[in-house]
Amino acid sequence: MYNRELIRNISIIAHIDHGKTTLVDRFLDITGSVEHRRMKEQFMDSMDIERERGITIKSKPVKLNYRGNDGITYEINIIDTPGHVDFNYEVSRSLAACEGAILLVDASQGVEAQTVGNTYLAIENDLELIPVLNKIDIPNANIEETLAEIVDLIGYGKDHCLLASAKTGEGVKELLESVISKVPCPSGSLEASLKALIFDAIYDKYRGVVVHVRIFDGSVKAGDKIMMMSSKEVFEVIEVGYFLPQMTSTKVLNAGEVGYIIAVIKEVTSAKIGDTITSASNPISKPLPGYKEAKPMVYAGMFPGMPEYYDELRKALDKFKLNDAALDFQPENSPALGFGFRVGFLGLLHMDVVRERLEREFDITCILTAPNVVYRITESNGSVLEITNPASFPEPGEFARVEEPFVELSIITPSEYMGNLIGFVTTEKRGEFKAVENAGKNRVVMKFVAPLSEIMFDFFDRMKALSRGYASMDYDIIGYRESNLVKVTILVNRETVDSLSFITHVDKEYSTAKKVVDKLSELIPQHQFQIPIQAKSRGRIIARSDIKALRKDVLAKCYGGDVTRKMKLLEKQKEGKKRMREIGQVTIPQNAFLAILRIGEEEK
Repeated sequence: MYNRELIRNISIIAHIDHGKTTLVDRFLDITGSVEHRRMKEQFMDSMDIERERGITIKSKPVKLNYRGNDGITYEINIIDTPGHVDFNYEVSRSLAACEGAILLVDASQGVEAQTVGNTYLAIENDLELIPVLNKIDIPNANIEETLAEIVDLIGYGKDHCLLASAKTGEGVKELLESVISKVPCPSGSLEASLKALIFDAIYDKYRGVVVHVRIFDGSVKAGDKIMMMSSKEVFEVIEVGYFLPQMTSTKVLNAGEVGYIIAVIKEVTSAKIGDTITSASNPISKPLPGYKEAKPMVYAGMFPGMPEYYDELRKALDKFKLNDAALDFQPENSPALGFGFRVGFLGLLHMDVVRERLEREFDITCILTAPNVVYRITESNGSVLEITNPASFPEPGEFARVEEPFVELSIITPSEYMGNLIGFVTTEKRGEFKAVENAGKNRVVMKFVAPLSEIMFDFFDRMKALSRGYASMDYDIIGYRESNLVKVTILVNRETVDSLSFITHVDKEYSTAKKVVDKLSELIPQHQFQIPIQAKSRGRIIARSDIKALRKDVLAKCYGGDVTRKMKLLEKQKEGKKRMREIGQVTIPQNAFLAILRIGEEEK
């Protein structure tokens, strides 16, 4: 029976591997939402990659019917959030659909950078926060110190923080009671026109797009005509329902409730995350705030392992895009790798996940070139171009200025590693140190502004190495800034290989080019002729490394005799090598195309 006063909509904020999915498992156990024979660990993480890596990639909501200590049954909707900075926008939309949030912190690891970022998002959305210290059962749990960090972060007293163990179930029932008592019931009016927020959408091959929504005002049922406010597209609803956690149909979704809508929607791009749904016959005047288009920030070339699988790769990307509206791709041709695609991703984790899912779900082996960010070029006539491929970056003198995306970077670390990390970010990664704040006993939060391109390559690994694994990071994109950038083109056997071109800052032009040509000379196998590998920038060669030819001893058959006979054989070999170099084809192995990612390995 619908009663808005008994509904609670919450989200769980946690860093990767702090126990969020395990906590939801315990909620499902306590409320009996899943039959015991169907229950398994990490129940809400259905993808193999999610279970193996311990991260949530595709969030899933669930409705729990919980009988409280007062004997009343409450409806608790948990709107999950993805667990990585790449999916920050999806996290913000999930939080916008809630009235409260559980702030889950690992008692052994303390407050991490991503937790801080998402906590501020929750505070901006005016959510009621319930701080919880998880994993109190493990031997190295540092309860007092972690409590002090939570107090510093949100200003609550220690007595407001709950202690729990999602693994053993200790303190979980008390947490559910706290949700009922502290989180307010949703506002909204049944009589008002329909106003619903899309916080996620998935593609079902039998029913089309399934839209995950939170209803703010009004109600929706099968047969209603709904309109997407960003595109003005109109659809007819054929089914509505709840997540129990499996999809279960119902007659109507009312104000305050969370559920799904199935209309005749054929593409995920028609149901954009953050968009507002309203009634087609009686639309509201303005949408819910915060909507923006998901924009790829990182681009990479994607090519099939064998050229004949190009069509299979195209079909796989088409199918993948049905479930992931943030993915963007256009055909691309490379002289070295053949036909492929230029694919846009939200970030490096998103790129890694897409590649792995393509290989697992579609049995396609693909080659990814080194990723790059989107650069903005202002031409002499004032027109602005966005460059997603280094090969199309213009030469100096052909443009007025170039801009690259910058991020606000937060690093939380024990204070003894602070000097190392500041030096690393400011000298090696072109970062600008902004501020430092205390983050509890012996820990600090450092703020930097840095180019996105600099934190894409080997940043995370180097940060972990310099802090012995204790530092964590989070970043927000803050816009474009002008930079002095140049394109470095790689020539193999005097032929340009576009797929190996890269864009770098002028201060790093020579050092990076030298590392790349040296690395390529190690990765490209020897041929019958000498292969020069050169780096060219601003019209001149700035670095070179040679791969020596495979040698054959043509004098082995000479057992004495006139020296002119030996000279004649050597001259003949020399002429053959010269001719071979002119007509010979250099085979470049697949791993050479990721050489730019490996240039920092020797320094670590």
